[in-house]
Amino acid sequence: MGRLLVIGGGAAGTAAALALHKAGFEVTVFEAHPDAAEDIGAFLTLASNGMRALAQIDAAAAVTALGFPLTGMRMLDASGTERASRPLGEAEDPVLRFRCLRRGDLNVALQAEAARRGIPIRHGARLVSVDEGPDSVTAHFADGRTATGDLLIGADGLNSTVRRSIAPTARPRYAGEQVFYGRTADAPRLAADGLITFVRGKTVAFGHTASPAGETFWFARVAGDPLSPEEFANGTPARRRDLLLALLREDATPAAGIVAATAGDLLVTNATELPGGMRWRSARCLLIGDAAHAASPATGQGASMALEDAVVLAKSLRDAPDLDTALTTYETLRRPRVEHNITVSGDISRGTHARPPAPAPRPGEKDLIRLLEWDRSLTDAR
Repeated sequence: MGRLLVIGGGAAGTAAALALHKAGFEVTVFEAHPDAAEDIGAFLTLASNGMRALAQIDAAAAVTALGFPLTGMRMLDASGTERASRPLGEAEDPVLRFRCLRRGDLNVALQAEAARRGIPIRHGARLVSVDEGPDSVTAHFADGRTATGDLLIGADGLNSTVRRSIAPTARPRYAGEQVFYGRTADAPRLAADGLITFVRGKTVAFGHTASPAGETFWFARVAGDPLSPEEFANGTPARRRDLLLALLREDATPAAGIVAATAGDLLVTNATELPGGMRWRSARCLLIGDAAHAASPATGQGASMALEDAVVLAKSLRDAPDLDTALTTYETLRRPRVEHNITVSGDISRGTHARPPAPAPRPGEKDLIRLLEWDRSLTDAR
């Protein structure tokens, strides 16, 4: 194949470009936003499996320079009593430790690494349509530009334009919870460095951790009806904080105090997922990341699964004798794992918030390690 087009410059798309470039392909990234810092206020956690994927494409150092590591977790009940604690992932390996960082910072770091390697990233390129021919695929952008390649990779997220051309009837659906995110430098430090705390509240599932600099990052998941577009448009951080505080004060935990100390930096979204079994590909287009398998955030695996996608896709294209075989191999390897995550995460979001977050299949499992290992062919890994 001569040229690969990646639509979307978030974690999924930029990591895919890094992996494909390492595999020897010519690749260009097209990003709709004018810069890399979309959604700068929200944070995410990369699990050990995500960090392992980054290591295989020589991008772990770009990410470990950001945020802070998480090496352990604890679980509190609604009375504030600790019910469980354990290490997180592969905490003994500094490269593979869970990492907490801002979503926008992750995008910036990966895009900077792509630019350092000479991978073109075209900002302000908003896709409007895709035309497939027998020998090529052409992307049409809102500003009138076009780009033609041998394969188009849709890494354009939950509201994917590429997905509309591949699976036009597939629609994101509400997963049963509103999700709040916030951060504050004014909350007291409540635990040692590297520890994330989950709270099984009466009506709210809450989590928090603090950076070494003392900034507390938190999330809250609240079951109920989805927020309407009008509520998103007219709601204010103060109003959302007050509604959340009323629920958190039913529990004797630190959660209410943390949220009360959060001034203006508060986001809320509806937990959303894509249905399993939807179509991922056509002859010359493929969906990856949230565009293919968005899940509710309850397991915290969205970004890490997207990074796995990047490595397995690059290896599939590298090792297969032709494009159809490569895309079939990729889908066969990825679908069971990511759809398991959709199911588990959705089950938690739809009424079982009192359970601890259930991870996708263990990040250190041997078959995943073999699949991600860059120098091992997929034939040997399966």
